[in-house]
Amino acid sequence: MVGPSSILSSSATPTQKSMYSQQTTPYGTNNSKLNSDRDGLQPMAAGNGPRTLSSSTVSFAPRGSSLNPSPAPGSFSSNMRSQLAPSRAASNQDVSYSMANLERLDEDDGIIPEQAISALKDSLNREMKIKEGSENMLEALNTKKAKQTKEQRQRVEAELNSSNQKIKELRNQISELQRPKIPTTPTKSRMDTLFQSNGLRSPPSGARSAGGSEFEEPTESPTYALAEILQALELEGLTPDYYVGHANSLVELFKRHPTLKYDLVWSVFGLRMQVMLLSESREVVAAGYRMTRYAISDIASLQKIRGLNTDYIVVLSLIKKSNADVEREQALKFVRAFLDVKGGVHEVSRAVVRTIAAVAEHGEDRLRAICLETLAEIMVRDPALLTLSGGLRPLSDALGEGTYEASESLTAAFLFLLDAPQRRKYLRSGYELEVLFTPFTDSLFAQEKILKQNSRSIAYALKSWPGLMSLSMYNFRAVRSLISSLMLPNPTIRETVIDLLYSLLRIKSPFWATSFLAGRRLTTYGRVATLKATAPKALQEDDSAEKSFVDHYTALLLAVLISSDMLPGLLQITRDTDNPMLKRKTTLLIGEVLKLASRLLPSTWSSDLQLLPELFAAASRFGDDERFDATGTVYQISSVSRTLYRSTPTGNGALVNTNNHSNDNLTGLEGQSKINPNVTLDETTFRQLLVESGVLSSTNSIKWKWDIILKIIEGPLLNGKRLDEAIKASKFIKRIMSFYRPFKYKFAEVRNTRINQKYIKVGCALMHTLLQTNEGVKYLADNKLLRQIAECLAQCDPTSGLTAQSPMFSKERLTETLCCGYFAMVGTLSGDTKGLQMLDRWRMINMMYHIIDLKQRPDLIKLLLSNFDYSLQGHPRVLLSKALTAGSKDIRIHATNVLRKYSRGSRLSSSTSQSIGDSKWAIQLLVTQLYDPEVEVCATAIKILEEACNRKNYLEYIVQCRPALDHLGEIGAPLLLRFLSTSIGYHYLDGLDYISNEMDDWFLGRNDSYVGVIEASLARAFVEMPEESSNRMSVDEDNFEMDLDNDAHVPPHFYRELTRTKEGCKLLRDKGHFEEFASTIRDYGMLSDDAELILKVKGCLWAVGNVGCMELGAPFLEECDVVENIVKIAETHEIMSLRGTAFFVLGLISRSVHGLEILSEFGWDSNTTTMGASLGLCIPQKLNKFFSYETWQHERVLDIFMTEDQQTAMAFAKTDEDFVSNRILELVIDLGNTVLQKRAMTELMHIKTKNVPNFRQPALFKKVMTLLESHHFRLTVRRFVIELFERSVLRRIVFEEESDEEDMASDNDSGSEGKTERQRSISDIT
Repeated sequence: MVGPSSILSSSATPTQKSMYSQQTTPYGTNNSKLNSDRDGLQPMAAGNGPRTLSSSTVSFAPRGSSLNPSPAPGSFSSNMRSQLAPSRAASNQDVSYSMANLERLDEDDGIIPEQAISALKDSLNREMKIKEGSENMLEALNTKKAKQTKEQRQRVEAELNSSNQKIKELRNQISELQRPKIPTTPTKSRMDTLFQSNGLRSPPSGARSAGGSEFEEPTESPTYALAEILQALELEGLTPDYYVGHANSLVELFKRHPTLKYDLVWSVFGLRMQVMLLSESREVVAAGYRMTRYAISDIASLQKIRGLNTDYIVVLSLIKKSNADVEREQALKFVRAFLDVKGGVHEVSRAVVRTIAAVAEHGEDRLRAICLETLAEIMVRDPALLTLSGGLRPLSDALGEGTYEASESLTAAFLFLLDAPQRRKYLRSGYELEVLFTPFTDSLFAQEKILKQNSRSIAYALKSWPGLMSLSMYNFRAVRSLISSLMLPNPTIRETVIDLLYSLLRIKSPFWATSFLAGRRLTTYGRVATLKATAPKALQEDDSAEKSFVDHYTALLLAVLISSDMLPGLLQITRDTDNPMLKRKTTLLIGEVLKLASRLLPSTWSSDLQLLPELFAAASRFGDDERFDATGTVYQISSVSRTLYRSTPTGNGALVNTNNHSNDNLTGLEGQSKINPNVTLDETTFRQLLVESGVLSSTNSIKWKWDIILKIIEGPLLNGKRLDEAIKASKFIKRIMSFYRPFKYKFAEVRNTRINQKYIKVGCALMHTLLQTNEGVKYLADNKLLRQIAECLAQCDPTSGLTAQSPMFSKERLTETLCCGYFAMVGTLSGDTKGLQMLDRWRMINMMYHIIDLKQRPDLIKLLLSNFDYSLQGHPRVLLSKALTAGSKDIRIHATNVLRKYSRGSRLSSSTSQSIGDSKWAIQLLVTQLYDPEVEVCATAIKILEEACNRKNYLEYIVQCRPALDHLGEIGAPLLLRFLSTSIGYHYLDGLDYISNEMDDWFLGRNDSYVGVIEASLARAFVEMPEESSNRMSVDEDNFEMDLDNDAHVPPHFYRELTRTKEGCKLLRDKGHFEEFASTIRDYGMLSDDAELILKVKGCLWAVGNVGCMELGAPFLEECDVVENIVKIAETHEIMSLRGTAFFVLGLISRSVHGLEILSEFGWDSNTTTMGASLGLCIPQKLNKFFSYETWQHERVLDIFMTEDQQTAMAFAKTDEDFVSNRILELVIDLGNTVLQKRAMTELMHIKTKNVPNFRQPALFKKVMTLLESHHFRLTVRRFVIELFERSVLRRIVFEEESDEEDMASDNDSGSEGKTERQRSISDIT
C-alpha cells in the first residue's frame, strides 16, 4: 500500500530545490535515464582516497544506471531531500570524496509510471468536465440574442479552446508514458562519465587501453568494490558527506549486483551499520537505514539485523521531532522492508509497532498517513501483533474521522479481517465499520469533506460481501441509521446520502438529468421519444435475459435498502425540503429506484413498491394542505417515470451518434423514412418550413434552425418533386451545400465540440437524401462539394502531386475542427452504388488506396476505415482487407475492431439466413486474422468471433470455417469453448480430441484456477463504475474498441458450454464429474479453516452453477440433490465471501426453469419475463434469515496469548531493587494516566536535574523500553521519556558493552576513551 507522495516531502535548501527542479519534468518524471535511476545522495570526487583514487572531479554515478533496477523492499514514493546545509570544506584527512550539495536520500525515481498515468488521467477527466461545461454554456447562449451575450460567449469560447489544448497535451503525455521504453546504447562520452574510476573499481588494463577500442566496458569485481566501501566506512570522525556518499555507493552496488547481499559477512557489515545508525548526523543515520534496507535478502537476514539491537535505534528514530524527518522516513521504510519478506512481519517487534501507532495517533505528524498504511499492512498479515501492540485504535479513529484520504484502503483491510472467522475474532462484532456512519448520524460533525470521504468508504464496504454482511447485522442497524439520516434537516447530509444511493445502485443519470435538475420542464424534451432507437453499446443477441453478476448483487442491495425504509426517507425529503434542486434530485432517484425494482426484483417485492401507498395516502387527504406537496410529487414521479421509459434505449439505429459514423446514420434514416409523416407535406407547409429554417433569409449559418433543416432533409426532400423545387425555386439546397464546401471555410472551420456534431448529422442526412432520387444524384454529381473533398484528399496522397502548406485533412485540423465530418459523409456515399460511382469518378477510391499505404498518417487511415460502409461488395471491403493484412499493428487492430458490428449482421434484418449471408465476408476476414503474427491482433479477432457466437447460426458458420487455434494457446481457449455449444462444434472438437483432454484438464486443476479468474473479474466490476461516453468524434480515440475485460458476465466455463448439447450432457454423465462436484460440496462445504479445501469447494460450486443454468444440465441438480447444500452454505457459512459465491451460484441455477422451481422450495425467488423465463436474479424471500449472521466472540488484548518470556519481561520491568530506579519506573507507568501525567513529568524532571546515575544505566533503559512496549503512551510522552536518558546508554546497549559503576559515573574523558577502544575493535575485526 502506497501513501500519497505529498506527505513524504521534506524541506531542502533553495539550491537543492533549484537543482532538483532542473532535473525533473513538470509531472515528476526525470528527463534522462541517468537522473531517473540515480537514487540517493551523489558526492563529487575530490582529493585522493585511502587507495589509489582518480583525480578526476566528475560526479559518481551508478554503473548500468540506464537499466531499470528492481525496487528496494519497503520503498514508497517520496520526494525526500537531505536537510544538510551546503557542503562543508573537506578536511585534510583521507577522504574519498565530498559533496557539493545534497539532492535526495531516497531511491525515488520520479513518479512511478502507473502513478503518473493515473494523475494525468485525473487531470484529463477534470479538463473533459470543464470542456463539457463550456459546451453546455455555449448551447445555452445560443438560445439568447448574440449581441447581449457577445462578451460572455468570447470568454466561454476561450475557456473551451484552452480546455481542448490541455486535453490534447494530456493525451499526448499519456500516450508517451504508455509507450514502451526502448533501451538505447549509451554513447562513449556518457559511458566515460558513468564509469570514471573513483577508487571503487580497478583501473582498466593497459592492453585494452592500447587497443584503441571505441567502446570499452570497464570490468568490476563486486566483492572487491564491497570490501573497498566497507573499509572506507571504517574510518571515523569525518564529515557526514563522506559516509552518505559511500552508503549511496553501496546501495548502487547492491542494485547492480542483487545477489551480492546474499554473501554479506554480517559481523563486518553489521558493525558498519551500527556505527552509522548511532551517528549524531541525521543524514548519516538515514543513509545507514537505507543501506541496511537494500541488504535485506530473506528472513535470516532480518533475524541477523534484529540481533544487532536495531529495534532500540528504530524506536528512537521514529519518536524524534519533525526536524529529523529524513531519518524518521528512512526508519519507517526500513520497517516496511520487513513486510516485503515472506514471514518478515513476525520479525517486527511490538515496541516498533507501538511506536508506529503512536505516530499514527499524532494528527499533525507528517508521516501519519504512511504509518496508518503500515499498520494496515501489519493488520492484514498479523492481526494478533497489531491488536497486542495497540495499533487497532489509530486505524479505527482514522476511519471514523474521515481525515485520511485513502480511507478505502483502510476499509479494505478491515473487510479482509471480517471475512474469515480466524481473523474476525480480533474485531468487535458489527462495530468496527459502523464508525463510518458517525458523521451522518451526528449533525455536529457533518462537515462536507468528511461526509464525502466516509461515503466513499461506505460504498466500498457495501460493494463487498464482508461489508454488506457485517453492516446488515442486527436487523440492518447500520444501513437503517444511514437511511434515517435523511430525516435530519441538513441539506449536506441529505445530498451526500442521495449521491451515495446513486453510486450503490449504479444508477447512470439520463442525459436530460442536468437540465431537469436545473428546473426545466420534462415536457420540453420532445426528442426523447426518438431515443428508444438508440443502439446500446453491446448487444446480447443470444440470451437477452442473461444478467450480469453485478445486476444480481445490485438486486440484493436494493432489497436491503428497501427493507431499511429507503423510499419513506426519500419521500420525506420531497415533502419538507426547501431546496428545489435537492427535491428534483430525490424525485429522479425515486423514479430510478422504481424502474430498477421492476427490472431486478421479484414481483412479490416490486408490486407493492410501485404503488407508493404513503404518498398517495397523503395526496388523498383533501382537508390537509400538505396534500398539494404530495400531489405535486406524484406528478413529478409520474413525469420522470414516463421520460425514463421513453429514453430507454432499444436495439434500433438512429441518427444520434456520429461515432460511426456513416452506417449508423444511414440505418437510422432508412428506418425513419418509411414512417416519417413529413414526407407527404403539402406545399404550403413545406414552404413554411423552408422559411422557418432561416436559410432563405440569412447566409449566416449560426442563425439557421438546424433542427428544422434536419426535419426538412429527412422528410419532404426525400420526395423528388420537393427536392427539385428546393434546388431550382429557392436557395435552400444551394446555401446548405455552399456551407459544406471545404474551401468556403465555413463547416471546415467549426470547432469540433459536442454541440457542433449536429452539423455532421445534417451533412450525412443530406448525402443520404440526395442519393435517394435521380434529381438529387444529378445535383450532387454536378456540385463542387465532392470535387473539393477530392482535392483535400489529394493533398494527403503523396502520388497525386498536390501539396498544401496547411492541408485540410491535417491531424490538427481533423482533431480540432469538423473536417473529420467529411469522412462521415464519404462513408454515407460508400453505402450506395451511386455514391461509390461518384467517389470513383473523382478518383477518391484511388487516393484511398494510396493513403492506406501511408505509414505517417495512421489517424487518417483509422478515420477512413471507421466511417466506410461495408454493406456492399466493392472497394471499401478491399480497402479494409488491405488494412487488415498490410497495415501496421495498430491499424490491423483497428481494422479488426471495425469488423465487430459486421460480424453480427444487420440489426434491422428480419431474415436470419440473409443476415448470415451479409456477415460471411466479415467472419471470413476475422478467421484470417487469427493467423496474424501479432498476438494482440489475434486476441482482438478472438473476442469479436466470440461475440458473434452468441447467435447459433453464426457459430455454426464459424465452425464451418474450421479455424486452427492451436498456435494461440490460452488466447483461443474461449472461442473453442463456444464451439461446444452446438452439435456441429462438438463433433468438430471431438474429432480433434480436444474435448476429452480439456475435460480432464478442467477436472484436475483448471476448475480451481477458474475461481481466481472470476473473482478478479467480479472485484473489478464491483469497484468500477461505467463511464459515460462523450459522444464526440475524435481521431485519437479508437471508436470501435470495446473493453470486454471489464464485462461482469460469466467468463466461459467448460462445463457450461459442454451441457448446451445432448452429446455433452451424455459425456458428463459418463465421466461422473458432476457427482464428484456434488460430493465435494456435501462433504467439505461447511469447512472454514482449510484454504485449499475452500478453494476446491468454490471451484465445485461454480461448476455446479454453470451446469445447472442450462436447461439440459438442470436434471443433474435434482439427481444429486445438491441445491440444498448450496442454500445452506449461502445462509449459514462462517466465511462471508463463500456465502457470496454460493449466492451467485444460486443465481446461475435460477436461470433454468427447473432450477428456479427447486429454489422456490427453499424460499428463493427471481424476477421473470412476461413469458415466464427467469432472469437469474434470485434473492431470498426472507432477507433477515439470509443476513442473520451470528455474533462472534471478540478476542480482547488480554486474551491474546503471550509467551512466558514476554510475560516475565513485563513483570520484571515494573520493579527495580534500586529505590530511585524503582521510582522512575513507577512514574513512567503513571505517564500513561492523563490525571497523573503532569505530576509524573514534573517529578521525573526533578530527578533528572539531580544528575543521578540512573539515567545512564542500560538496565534501567531496557526496562523503560519494555514499559513503553507494553503500555499505551502518546508520542510526546515517549519522546519525553527517551530524552531523559543520555545518548551513551543507547551506544552501550547496541554494542553490548560491559559497563560498571565506574563507567556510569565517568566524565567525558572516560567516554572518549571508550570511543577509542571501540574504534580499535572495529579495526581489529576488519
